Amino acid sequence: MAQEVKIYTTPGCPYCSMAKKFFNDNGVEYQEFNVAEDKAAREEMTKKCHSLGVPTICFDNDILVGFNEEKLRQKLGL
Repeated sequence: MAQEVKIYTTPGCPYCSMAKKFFNDNGVEYQEFNVAEDKAAREEMTKKCHSLGVPTICFDNDILVGFNEEKLRQKLGL
């Protein structure tokens, strides 16, 4: 079963773009939330994920802040 992947982003964030490109290039489905415009998503990111940085990537039971291709590959089994 595939993990649920949520990514919290802001416009113009180069690491957010890199993470989304990585997901798209590897066929990873994800939900994106723009925390600059979506107050509810920003609150969820800070409460659930305990993060203020972007990109914040939340998996089923794990969180990764920032873009780290090696860690993403490990968490997604790629």
